[in-house]
Amino acid sequence: MNKGLIIVLAIVGVLVLGVMWGVGKYNGIVKLDEGVNEGWAQVQNQYQRRMDLIPNLVATVQGAANFEKSTLQAVIEARAKATQVTLSPQLLNDPKAFQQFEQSQGQLSSALSRLLVTVEQYPNLKANENFLALQSQLEGTENRISVERRRFNELVQGYNAHIRTVPTNIIASFGGFQQKQYFQAQAGAETAPKVQF
Repeated sequence: MNKGLIIVLAIVGVLVLGVMWGVGKYNGIVKLDEGVNEGWAQVQNQYQRRMDLIPNLVATVQGAANFEKSTLQAVIEARAKATQVTLSPQLLNDPKAFQQFEQSQGQLSSALSRLLVTVEQYPNLKANENFLALQSQLEGTENRISVERRRFNELVQGYNAHIRTVPTNIIASFGGFQQKQYFQAQAGAETAPKVQF
């Protein structure tokens, strides 16, 4: 065989291996990106569950005589604000929109907490089986949201670390992959709330 032909075949072989490596890295990033999107869908699923439970909770509470309307109105308004934010995978690439989403969900959680604390003052409502069932489902949903947010952050951490490492970062920038946003605690979350009856 000709020495020139061997060199050409070696160069072609190296190029083919390089392209295969690049395609493998790109596909790996795509799989991680889809994992983050799936994690995000699970977070959305739990937020939707909470949104679906709130009208039933509000209707049950409204049935209680003399219930504090301002607390109930705060829950209704917070739910309305939370439903105004468009939930899409693109939200993960927009820090400002993601922060707005987090704030609306935080306001809803806060309003629900105030509602449940206020309910303590109404023994008839506390004894209502429908209310107790809804309260239990809502508390379970809040726990599910927490679990899914933690899982989502783990997926984002894996994805972000992967696209920032050398040489994968070259493939990621070529493919237009960007870092995803983490869920973060609301400002002041490190301070325990003061509950007064």
